[in-house]
Amino acid sequence: MSIMNHQVTEHVFLEQLYADEYFPDHVLDKGKAILLRLCERIEAERPADLSALYALTEVATEQFNVLEAEFEAAGSEIETVAREEIGGDFWFVASAYGFPDADPEELIAARYW
Repeated sequence: MSIMNHQVTEHVFLEQLYADEYFPDHVLDKGKAILLRLCERIEAERPADLSALYALTEVATEQFNVLEAEFEAAGSEIETVAREEIGGDFWFVASAYGFPDADPEELIAARYW
């Protein structure tokens, strides 16, 4: 499925992390793919309210939980800078799809990082 939201197609996900050598690009690519799949699901399922949106972001957050092991295997981790960048991108997605009142912490409440 191709993403239709113009804000999303123009956005550079995890931009700050790609600029930092501490975070391996091949792992960041997987994180970016998680965020893009979240966008695809939002466009396909069109959540009617915040509860429905949070259900979708929970799945994506759990995928980042799994990805943490790949960061560690590559000598990196999801630490403060990464946590803020990832959380910021979750909030960007929520806002881009009409949920500017989404709670940034609730969007990634299932995180272990």
